[in-house]
Amino acid sequence: MQYRQLGRSGLKVSALAIGTVTFGGDGLWGNTDTREAQRQIDLCLDHGVNLVDTANVYSNTLSEQILGEALSDGRRDRVLLASKVRFPTGKGPNDRGLSRWHIIRECEASLKRMKTDVIDLYQVHEWDGQTPLEETIEALDTLVKQGKVRYVGCSNYSAWHLMKALAVADAHHYQRFVAQQIHYTLHSREAEYELIPLGIDQGVSLLIWSPLAGGWLSGKYTRNSKPEGGRQAQGFREPPIYDWEHLWNIVDVVNEVAAAHGVSGAQVALAWLLQRPLVASVIIGGRNHGQFEDNLKSVDLTLTAEQIARLNKVSRPPLIYPYWHQSFTARDRLAPADLSLHSAYLDD
Repeated sequence: MQYRQLGRSGLKVSALAIGTVTFGGDGLWGNTDTREAQRQIDLCLDHGVNLVDTANVYSNTLSEQILGEALSDGRRDRVLLASKVRFPTGKGPNDRGLSRWHIIRECEASLKRMKTDVIDLYQVHEWDGQTPLEETIEALDTLVKQGKVRYVGCSNYSAWHLMKALAVADAHHYQRFVAQQIHYTLHSREAEYELIPLGIDQGVSLLIWSPLAGGWLSGKYTRNSKPEGGRQAQGFREPPIYDWEHLWNIVDVVNEVAAAHGVSGAQVALAWLLQRPLVASVIIGGRNHGQFEDNLKSVDLTLTAEQIARLNKVSRPPLIYPYWHQSFTARDRLAPADLSLHSAYLDD
């Protein structure tokens, strides 16, 4: 297992992390019970995984409860535990968002459900445009000072949201976000426009959710073999597919590369992510033991330079404004953060 620095912190996380959205559930995401959760966690621990990611709203709090039971018998001391806050947890007007009231209450509730004294990484799950950032960042800083949280991060922020949050933290000497949990895949590379350059410049690492694009990049589905059941067949919209031909072109190359290595398409899609800049950990999940076993093998898969180039080419997004203009006129003055986007286009 590889271990990577998490942002501007001294914390090192495994390149792969355990996702727990399947813990509990109604079958759409999964219905992993405590016993199976322990089997999956033990498998990942045996492979060196040290980060487990959950959220207070996964399976209506059941994911955290199952995780609390599954991390018994000494497992808690072997993992870094990450959770999130933001989405509705009740019908009251304050049972959502990133107010001080909601953040502190939900953190304390998560601690009880997971039977732990501290959350190693506490992440705001989504933007809240109705709560002043000063209030949100101060509440997170308070939790760190109280010893209930060790590090803080964000998820699903746009670049200006994240930059403003970092500015607030710096101005008031509050805890900074060390990580941004985002959706980033061969199919969805929008983060390369701003979130990744910002993260490089400001020291905010990437944690990747749904790295197989909701299963579309697993290699199981092609233009000639589409899902008959599960989330995809039910029209699940994460991620949204705007251009099916573009998706299938990517899947074609993923499966060709997979065949060359004798591995699954999922391993190829994960291995591509693991070599992208700023990625600290890729969150993997599975409905069963076998899916975890397959995903874990991706950390040992080495793609050739030619294979990476093929994957990059078939999935590369077009430069949008102002980046196409910068590519034409600012290429002589680009910083390393700029080049994380522009380097692939400078020969065009």
